[in-house]
Amino acid sequence: MPALRLLLDWTLYRAALLLAAPLIPLRLLWRGRRERAYLAHWAERLGAATVPAGAIWIHAVSVGEMRAAQPLIDALRAAQPETPVLLTCMTPTGRATAEALYGGFARTVYLPYDYARLMRRFLRRAQPRLGVLMETELWPNLVHAAARQGLPLVLANARLSARSARGYARLPALTRATLRRIDLVAAQTGADATRLLKLGVSSVHVTGNLKFDIAPPPGQLERGAAWRAAWGARPVLLAASTRDGEEALLLRAFAGAAPDDVLLVLVPRHPQRFDDVAGLVEAAGLRCQRRSRLDTEPLRPQTRVVLGDSLGELFAYYAACDVAFVGGSLVPLGGQNLIEAASVGRPVLVGPHTFNFEAATRDAIEAGAAVRVGDADAWLATALALLRDASARARMGRAGLDFAARHRGAAARVMALVSPLLEGR
Repeated sequence: MPALRLLLDWTLYRAALLLAAPLIPLRLLWRGRRERAYLAHWAERLGAATVPAGAIWIHAVSVGEMRAAQPLIDALRAAQPETPVLLTCMTPTGRATAEALYGGFARTVYLPYDYARLMRRFLRRAQPRLGVLMETELWPNLVHAAARQGLPLVLANARLSARSARGYARLPALTRATLRRIDLVAAQTGADATRLLKLGVSSVHVTGNLKFDIAPPPGQLERGAAWRAAWGARPVLLAASTRDGEEALLLRAFAGAAPDDVLLVLVPRHPQRFDDVAGLVEAAGLRCQRRSRLDTEPLRPQTRVVLGDSLGELFAYYAACDVAFVGGSLVPLGGQNLIEAASVGRPVLVGPHTFNFEAATRDAIEAGAAVRVGDADAWLATALALLRDASARARMGRAGLDFAARHRGAAARVMALVSPLLEGR
């Protein structure tokens, strides 16, 4: 029966891939209407990338995972300074992040879609010494091809929400077979480890969250301080990494009840939405300037909203604010990473939906570094109360710094497990 179930799961998975094949170019063309980078590098998505042979290969699907990989990439380079680094991703923003952070030493390409022939082609070209999959990238054909080639695979910084676990459980035999072919699984939390074990991984190590090991770049802290000095003495409320459906809620609450002297800095998660969000600000009746233009023009007194339309400056935005809201959490999308805001020492607000960052959010709230709000009106009321209370802000900021420092060390723990896989290769 187990063999029959595995055959059935494989058949269903391959059938789904075949049905999806004609839709892939259509999807890329559709996405390319808004974000032209989706129209480039199609050959890479078919496994025909030019890559260095014998590299340490790290796959991170998009921006968050690519940033989270930084402490581990630094540790791998320190241990293997002569070995090239190959990075793969799936989105243009992930690629841009990789090139900004690692472009001086790494080659970045798109990972092919999970078709067996494409994955075999990619791995034959690359011949990596080691493969590291960040967080929850479980692609059966990729893992199967790596096992056939004898490539050690690591699932690092693994996180698995209850919702994702239910999705993988729909093909239980295939998920189990895929997980059993991964050589090392390093989970963020005990809850993640438990879910992975239930899905069939043979063993898992709890190593903590690599995102705690990302130190705020001094240059960005200085940039944020310079922005704040240029913006004057107005209280600054930041809404960072906001998602579709959130900005309208935030702007409605802000326009209706925020004092005129409070400046809202609104930073959408996805750059292709910058123009749409600018339209939402205008529709809310609020004066707006774009952050990218403030390098050459002053912040006007009547401006109520600064639209954060720049990439790679999130730490600077945190450094420039008094109170930070971390988006993706007012609507049921699972939230975004609040560790960066805490590590800069800013009070953090989150909405009710944080299932993708469940442990970090819970721990931050328990530490006094973050507060959960139920809706946009509660967000504004809580933020305004904090803006009026300097001692409360300072107390939450110190709690955030302590919270971030207390959870560091994941990169060293992962490296201790990874090092034996690299010996002799």
